[in-house]
Amino acid sequence: MHKLLFGTAGIPLSCDGNTSDGVKHVRVLGLDAMELEFVHSVNISEKTAPLVKKAADDNSVVLTCHAPYYINLNAQDSAKMKASIQRLITAARVAWSCSAWGVAFHPGFYMKKSKEETYKIIKENIRTVVETLKQEGNDIWIRPEITGKRSQFGDFEEIVRLSQELEHVLPCIDYGHMHAREGKFNRTEEFRLVLEKIEKTLGKESLDNMHIQIAGIEYTEAGERRHINLEDSDLNFLDLIESWKDFNIKGVVISESPNIEGDALMLKRLYKNVE
Repeated sequence: MHKLLFGTAGIPLSCDGNTSDGVKHVRVLGLDAMELEFVHSVNISEKTAPLVKKAADDNSVVLTCHAPYYINLNAQDSAKMKASIQRLITAARVAWSCSAWGVAFHPGFYMKKSKEETYKIIKENIRTVVETLKQEGNDIWIRPEITGKRSQFGDFEEIVRLSQELEHVLPCIDYGHMHAREGKFNRTEEFRLVLEKIEKTLGKESLDNMHIQIAGIEYTEAGERRHINLEDSDLNFLDLIESWKDFNIKGVVISESPNIEGDALMLKRLYKNVE
């Protein structure tokens, strides 16, 4: 990626049309990216995927994808495990046919297993997904996401470790989730440590290939409760933006706030104005 791009999680609220219309509207708004929202189902057909791809290509909009929420790569039931693997593969296939660059997903839950046992199971299931897609010539980035609840697998260290140990896997850094999960990751030095860790562990080129999600998060001791707009949250997004500028990161920032395009445009403007 040649610079840091900003976009919306799904079709902008100000667009009444379909996915292709949403992609075009992103460019009208002055944004650069859009996340395909497969969170409840993969809602783009083989027939419409080429139309989405054309809209993205014609308008120079980078697409990402969020796979279904109904994925648990640590499921106790083998049928649920296989279904979870298949949901991720299906999302990646359809997203790739739309020209999407990466697919973010919540890897699973601990399910009363130890963190290390859960890690090993999820790692092998992601490996299966990567190898299946590779055999098909599908080069989409697999992006396990930092999750917002402590019962969910996916703290910062776990996601970076997966990315270090698996081919064609890099983190989806969700700053709101990181903050809500631990009550930390909200100071300048913490933002810098995140990027320093990524650079040291995954290589400087990973800072040119960042997949970021951001929203304000209302949270409890257990972690994430719901998404809120950035200005209504306690997330220190001004210092966060400065850390992006300091490290000259490149990639995609997806706004997942309720006011998706409003926060995306605000972030893009603030980033541009940082000295």
